[in-house]
Amino acid sequence: MIRIVIADDHAIVREGLKRIVSEVKDMQVLGEAADGTQVMQRVRELEFDVLVLDLSMPGRSGMELIKLVRAEKPKLRILVLSMHQELQYAVRAIKSGASGYLTKESAPSQLEQAIRKIAGGGAYVSAEVAEQLALGAMPGSEVDPHSSLSDREFEVFRLLAAGVSVTDIAARLKLSVKTVSTHKANLMQKMGLNNATELIRYAIKHGLADSIEP
Repeated sequence: MIRIVIADDHAIVREGLKRIVSEVKDMQVLGEAADGTQVMQRVRELEFDVLVLDLSMPGRSGMELIKLVRAEKPKLRILVLSMHQELQYAVRAIKSGASGYLTKESAPSQLEQAIRKIAGGGAYVSAEVAEQLALGAMPGSEVDPHSSLSDREFEVFRLLAAGVSVTDIAARLKLSVKTVSTHKANLMQKMGLNNATELIRYAIKHGLADSIEP
């Protein structure tokens, strides 16, 4: 039996995922989590095989949460289920320690296949993500400027591109305004951007201008 915990801040999404899993004879949902704090609670109190994790939940960033889970239970397998189509999210998730990456537009059969594969010790990513991971490992390979950002800088960049103010970003990420401002200055320098307009244009060009939920 493959034991699963589902982490997503939307109850309707968790319910849908539970229904999909319940139709598979050798899979069982042991628990749910609606935010990063609950994820860590489930990791500490339950024995299970696969964590199905939404990348965008309240509290800790998805990448940070993956690293925390891996530090707590290195053998626990993590399948990221995200709304983000852009390859950069998938590449970052895998590099952070996830074993697989699916978008929420994937078919239910893909979810079952992905869970089964990573529970068995394998990895589940698209061919495009696998190629990006391989290219990034090659010496002298050219990468987009946003690939050089730290996970936190990338998160701040994404929120700035969505029009969220520095003050609101600080509240959302539970950071000080000064820290967010520092991240903003660093990412602007790394990417060679001079102002907010250039940042938004860059995000749109590279498919990174996601709508952010309030």
